[in-house]
Amino acid sequence: MDLAIKIIMLVLFFGVMIGVGIYCRKNATDVNGFVLGGRSVGPWLTAFAYGTSYFSAVIFIGYAGQFGWKFGIASTWIGIGNALIGSLLAWVILGRRTRIMTQHLNSATMPEFFGKRFDSKGLKIGASIITFIFLIPYTASLYNGLSRLFSMAFHIDYIWCIIAMSVLTGIYVIAGGYMATAINDFIQGIIMIIGIVAVIAAVLMNQGGFMEALNGLAKVEDPSATSIPGAFNSFFGPDPLGLLGVVILTSLGTWGLPQMVQKFYAIKHERDIKKGTVISTAFALIVAGGCYFLGGFGRLFDVDVAKDGFDAIIPQMLSGLPPLLIAVVVILVLSASMSTLSSLVIASSSTLTIDLLKGNIIKKMDEKKQVLIIRIFVVVFIAISAFIAIYQTQSKNESVKFIAQLMGVSWGALAGAFLAPFLYGLYWKKTTKLACWISFIFGAGLMLLNLFARQLFPPLLQSPINCGALAMLAGLVIVPVVSLISPKPDKALVEDAFACYEKQVPVKQKNSLD
Repeated sequence: MDLAIKIIMLVLFFGVMIGVGIYCRKNATDVNGFVLGGRSVGPWLTAFAYGTSYFSAVIFIGYAGQFGWKFGIASTWIGIGNALIGSLLAWVILGRRTRIMTQHLNSATMPEFFGKRFDSKGLKIGASIITFIFLIPYTASLYNGLSRLFSMAFHIDYIWCIIAMSVLTGIYVIAGGYMATAINDFIQGIIMIIGIVAVIAAVLMNQGGFMEALNGLAKVEDPSATSIPGAFNSFFGPDPLGLLGVVILTSLGTWGLPQMVQKFYAIKHERDIKKGTVISTAFALIVAGGCYFLGGFGRLFDVDVAKDGFDAIIPQMLSGLPPLLIAVVVILVLSASMSTLSSLVIASSSTLTIDLLKGNIIKKMDEKKQVLIIRIFVVVFIAISAFIAIYQTQSKNESVKFIAQLMGVSWGALAGAFLAPFLYGLYWKKTTKLACWISFIFGAGLMLLNLFARQLFPPLLQSPINCGALAMLAGLVIVPVVSLISPKPDKALVEDAFACYEKQVPVKQKNSLD
């Protein structure tokens, strides 16, 4: 009976996802419709698409368990940082300007923005190659959080979970494009909110309530982590500097991730930006704050981290829940993974088609052919990521286990390369092409060096998290410095790009006295 409940809920979930994809197929007939939903997506769908693309199973199973174990209840700051920096500030600083300039330049992807903003085919190709290289392992890492959870809930092989998730995501993305993804993200986001609230309440009740759980956490001692009594229940935890690095990487990083910034391209109205800002921030507070808050209590459970790893923490916390709630958690994690997966494959396939193949390898490519090729690459990207995930799980070779760490490297490389050039490109007329190149090379190069020659770094920067945070912050300094000492950009090109901000538009008097 318990298994039947879980299977029925999964079948209903899968049916709704596919139904939405079929319903939205009419909106995916051209590139603008398939990649951006015709730039007519409302605030709720856009905000939820942003939030669900932000938080995947890697956050819920991997990061929440790992950082909750390391920092205790202070790991909640990571979720708060995600809400305030990764959502609120991102919408306020990037939302309007991104929507205006990308429409003015007629760019559908981040590499295409760089190419048109700086009149450089080389920048567009370079950005598309970086996107292609680092989104594939990021995509593969999404499956990592599902293995133990599905084994606990269904006692089935992890491979079947990967295959089912891949096929289902592929069907609705190929059929309905961005609009299907946005609607399904909204549904999946609702599931994530309900699920995380229910799980937190159930786990704390099993520990005797919130105050009792906090008291238990205060008694935890781990000499290998800290010598300070009660550190895991303190305000900033046993390692405040390490905590700050995680907050920066996971919060500021969204400003430079192609699949996140692309959500702003599709906003429909000015009022949608204001609503979307509030909705997205609230969503992040509940989901990210809830995940890390839950993970902070991981040390109250019997988990052998040295033997089973950090991914075992959250499943162990959930193993004692009622069958119906476990089914909700399974769908929650599936929702988190599929929403991010769909966002990543659209970003990857559209970038490869529009920025690398179109006009370079395939000289003539009409709208119909572009949409067809994007759909083909959706299948290819999903298949590659699924293969990598299966190989990583089945292989006994320890050298492939680094894939589990690759999300941090991918996130750091993409944001380290793109964040500063994109931000300054939207706001500062003096930003130069050379500054973009230096940022691309520094961000991606630093993270590759960290991956393959980590021993060369000082202890603090051997962590991909801290190294990625450094790459992003360094880019914010590199771009203006290089721009000031390199040849000035073409004045006519810059004025044309920024003219979109000066365009006069009529507004109601309640919005403006002028």
